[in-house]
Amino acid sequence: MNIVLLEPEMPMNTGNIGRTCVATNTRLHLIEPLGFKLNEKAIRRSGLDYWEKLDVTVYSDYQDFLTRNPGAKIYMATTKAQKTYVEPHYEPDCFIMFGKESAGIPEEILLDHQDTCVRIPMWGDIRSLNLSNSVAVVLYEALRQNGFEKMNLSGELHHLHWK
Repeated sequence: MNIVLLEPEMPMNTGNIGRTCVATNTRLHLIEPLGFKLNEKAIRRSGLDYWEKLDVTVYSDYQDFLTRNPGAKIYMATTKAQKTYVEPHYEPDCFIMFGKESAGIPEEILLDHQDTCVRIPMWGDIRSLNLSNSVAVVLYEALRQNGFEKMNLSGELHHLHWK
């Protein structure tokens, strides 16, 4: 799986997302401009000691991302989509893109990917969820659809044992 952040603005969100990517063996793709420096303390604090284990690629802009990932199947997570995130079948090598916290993915890009735009349903007037929460929701659905391939599915207690 691949998570793509288009121009993320908040280092804490990106750090949390990086930690989720490490926990799920997912590659993280960051498209500049970033609203922070990758060596900022806030991003490392959110990612804890997992950041060094993260498989991350940085791109100079959206076109650079497309050029370096030709033929990529890209799902666009947006509050504007007509389909919910559980409707498509996510391929094991797909890319799931999320836009910047303040504005999401530009509508010009969404129009080019209308068939693969997905949204998380919300109640009432809520505009959106926190970016790191949104990534976790959609990513874990994609992983579930693929049988949590190669993930640890057994829960073990630290000191006691399950009956």
